[in-house]
Amino acid sequence: MALCAAFATATVLAVTVLRAPCMAAEKSLYQPVGAPVDPKVSAQWNRYHDHQQATKLLEALAEKHPERARLQTLGTSYGGREMWLLSVTSFEKGDDRSKPAFWIDGAIHANEIQATEVTLYTAWYLLEMYGRNPTVTRLVDGRTFYLMPMMNPDSRDAHMHRPNTTNSPRSGQRPVDDDRDGLVDEDGPDDLDGDGHITQMRIADPNGRFKPHPKYPNLLVRVEDDERGEYTLLGMEGYDNDGDGRINEDGDGRYDPNRDWAWCWQPAYVQEGAHHYPFSILENRMVADFIMAHPNIAGAQTYHNAGGMILRGPGSGESPYDPADVKVYDAIAEKGQLVLPGYRYYSIADDLYGIHGGEISWLHGMRGIFTFCNELFSSKSYFRKPSDERTANRDEEQQAFDKYVLLGEGTVPWKEVDHPQFGKVEVGGLKKSWGRQPPSFLLEEECHRNMAFTLYHADQMPQVAIQSVQARAKRPGLVEVTAVVANRKLTPTHSAVDLKHKITPPDVVTIEGEGIRVVMGMAAFDRFFRKAKEQPLRPECLRIDGIRGMGAVYVRWLVEGEGPYRVTVRSIKGGSDRREVNR
Repeated sequence: MALCAAFATATVLAVTVLRAPCMAAEKSLYQPVGAPVDPKVSAQWNRYHDHQQATKLLEALAEKHPERARLQTLGTSYGGREMWLLSVTSFEKGDDRSKPAFWIDGAIHANEIQATEVTLYTAWYLLEMYGRNPTVTRLVDGRTFYLMPMMNPDSRDAHMHRPNTTNSPRSGQRPVDDDRDGLVDEDGPDDLDGDGHITQMRIADPNGRFKPHPKYPNLLVRVEDDERGEYTLLGMEGYDNDGDGRINEDGDGRYDPNRDWAWCWQPAYVQEGAHHYPFSILENRMVADFIMAHPNIAGAQTYHNAGGMILRGPGSGESPYDPADVKVYDAIAEKGQLVLPGYRYYSIADDLYGIHGGEISWLHGMRGIFTFCNELFSSKSYFRKPSDERTANRDEEQQAFDKYVLLGEGTVPWKEVDHPQFGKVEVGGLKKSWGRQPPSFLLEEECHRNMAFTLYHADQMPQVAIQSVQARAKRPGLVEVTAVVANRKLTPTHSAVDLKHKITPPDVVTIEGEGIRVVMGMAAFDRFFRKAKEQPLRPECLRIDGIRGMGAVYVRWLVEGEGPYRVTVRSIKGGSDRREVNR
């Protein structure tokens, strides 16, 4: 027994000695840059989170970072899911409403699911990198981030958990009678082969106009005019559920949540997808109410897919942007194209198409907020070739990526199934989880690069600061106090559209002190006060109609009293600062 015990002890010691270097090595792992070491909340960013999983992640972030994260719900969606909003800032360094704020949302179009992941990643990165990365720490201390990861949670879960295409459902889940037959949502797609994906249907037909691609058989291509085909395409998987002779004509919803916003709104006969009236969609109204209640929001980012684009408004031609605002957008987007290789910067109305009632148009036009919409992921990511080296046929490029990089995982091979109306048909094609969405190994890169662009924009929100205060005697009992108030960032404290419509109250520069009386107050935008504007009423509280980006305002008072003098600047979208000076 003693010998056995000794042997056992020796074995344990030997194992311990052998394991010790391994344990030490684990503690000194070579850590790649760009990610937190030992995060309080572990998360994977090569996968997608449904509403339940996203809820757990948000709750964990709020629990583990109580000094910098607060989770609230704006209400419940049509389907009863919480509309989560996470506020991120250093609350110990000021209330969230006292700082310039940045709004981020994702997945107003439910099938555009990676938009949620980018928003979640941004929240996670800000919280986990606080105190580790100086830029993140400075932003979280001096800015507020309002993050709404799931603008359309019901349909996003429907996309993930029910058979769908990569494009569906774009709408919400409120029943709509699309075909006006007195029934609602009665004829949507049907998963004929039960694989969870809605793919294409084809039927063998000697008079058909399609044939398999010679190199990529999962892809059907149209034959030449004088060529005989092999198949007829029947559309996406589905039956004629209501017996009206049509297939898939009345599926989920139909309205477009991004045509519901109260700026240049038009009814459905003008703007396809518009619902009953502006903000008739409950989830949008909750978001709009929150934004209206937080005028400190100075910048915004909304995420969609796909195409690799950085978009700004206007959505429609009848509300062009002021050139001064466009200049700010151009400067920020220029950095975006650097941070996001392959992404291109466009104006929606000028370069793409017209949108009435779009979210970013409302954010800019109604709230004066500089807002971008990023269309996440692009086929340029497949092989990352220069544009002049890419094949003209994007379908072939996608099939090549599936074959050589995804190893065939992105498509469903054609298979024969029984169709109640058409008999024997074949179904196959792209899976719902790829096409508009990046594959797993590209998802995290999309998250990080888009977040980096967003943080640059947030960093360029206005930030007012008192550069200097000087006091000098003019004559016995009368003192001249001059202050320089600067905006150290690219974005002005008021956008041009904000000033035009008087959306946000003016910035205010005040002077205070015991026993003082302000005789006169004036402000100018040049240091020599050549075009100064005097304010006769309440001269101790000067109202400033905005400070341009990287600019300054110069203020001057004539004051009776010895001081000291406290000068304070308050800007709803630009923060505040204070400085004191003695005579």
